[in-house]
Amino acid sequence: MSSGGAVAAVDLGATSGRVVVGRVDQGAGRLELDHVARFPNGPVRMASGLHWDVAGLYRDLASGLADAFRREPAVASIGVDSWAVDYGLLRGDRLLGEPFHYRDARNEAAVESVHATVPFAELYRRNGLQFLPFNTVYQLAAEQQSGWLDLADSLLLIPDLIGFQLTGARVAERTNASTTGLVDVSTGEWDDELIAQLGLPASVLAPLIDPGASLGPLRADVAADLGAPAGIEVVAVGSHDTASAVVAVPMRAESAAYISCGTWGLVGVELERPVTTDAAREANFTNEGGVDGRVRFLHNVMGLWLLSESVRWWERDGEPVVLPELLAAAASVTGEIAVFDANDPRFLAPGDLPGRIAEWCAEHDVPAPRTRAEFARSIIESLAEAFAGAVRTASVLSGVDVETIHVVGGGSLNALLCQRTADRSGLPVLAGPVEATAIGNVLVQARAQGFASGDLESLRALVAQAFAPTRYAPSAR
Repeated sequence: MSSGGAVAAVDLGATSGRVVVGRVDQGAGRLELDHVARFPNGPVRMASGLHWDVAGLYRDLASGLADAFRREPAVASIGVDSWAVDYGLLRGDRLLGEPFHYRDARNEAAVESVHATVPFAELYRRNGLQFLPFNTVYQLAAEQQSGWLDLADSLLLIPDLIGFQLTGARVAERTNASTTGLVDVSTGEWDDELIAQLGLPASVLAPLIDPGASLGPLRADVAADLGAPAGIEVVAVGSHDTASAVVAVPMRAESAAYISCGTWGLVGVELERPVTTDAAREANFTNEGGVDGRVRFLHNVMGLWLLSESVRWWERDGEPVVLPELLAAAASVTGEIAVFDANDPRFLAPGDLPGRIAEWCAEHDVPAPRTRAEFARSIIESLAEAFAGAVRTASVLSGVDVETIHVVGGGSLNALLCQRTADRSGLPVLAGPVEATAIGNVLVQARAQGFASGDLESLRALVAQAFAPTRYAPSAR
């Protein structure tokens, strides 16, 4: 193991992206993040539906990487993570249009066609994924119906697509590929039989690689644009952002649950083997690939999308909503607070979420919130209840005796949410680190470069030393 060094992490979320320089020296207990660039990301509505502006995203991350090399010329490698399931179709080196956004409505009809060919119970047995209408397998069925899939000779998930632009390598990193619905949950390889059964072209799928593998050096023209030294390599990380985030959860695997809380709330436990029982399927729990072959056994909860999209809706009149002030007002709300089903699919699409929350309340004879503070408190309580319920279910289904809940990501800064999750679960919550995804990205690269070594527990010990969590004890309130 070397004495330490620096790497650059590109972390692309559903609402924003960032470029971070990480400096790691495990021997000295050093793990530092230098935030170089942050830029917005989000859906673009076009005539054909909701899309991602990947060209704009690449421009912004390339600008951030150029800043990173100016700030730290000794950067040894680059790693890219992003949200899951979405992809770009290519013919040769050319992208066939901007990738669709997972919230686009085109997937609804495709779900029926997939399940008519392979019933969901059989799909779950093979891929271990909870039902989400935007899983890649359903998107590809929609793509096939439109005829666009026939034009493509390769398909790359978003972080792999960025990696291709940087290096020219066409690969599929395994943690993210596990979210497509086309990977065998038992073997971790493409399920050729399932792919053929669904009539999908296996030829468009790239070879699978593990986190820590090298995609190769930057293309010469890219290196010149970034001001990067020749030979800088791109390293595959846990390219599904949750896989990277879980690397940085400072937990003891045998007794802890995690909540990676941002736009989505990913609630689960880390396992050595998948759980594909009928009970797990009925509870809609998923088995996704983790770094070092671990299994992320978890449930997707709608997450802070409920709050951020409500705020966006309120701000349509041009008057900004100050989130700390809103949360302070929410914490002061007394009396009966509406708790709704945060997993109701009506909350998936952009738009008037406060109106939909009120609609849900009316349908279930629950007094609806009236003020913005009441809506915010209702969202916090509903998320906390969904998180607590998912932790309890994960414990029962997996056999993990959960003693502690770790909350990482942006939600770890929401003190009200963390406290109410502790209260509703009856378990202590340890909040932080906030930038778990970037940290996990950095650590996998650092290990590949020899700046760190050991298993995930060794890496997590470094996280715990560098980023002390905030503890929330459950109360009887």
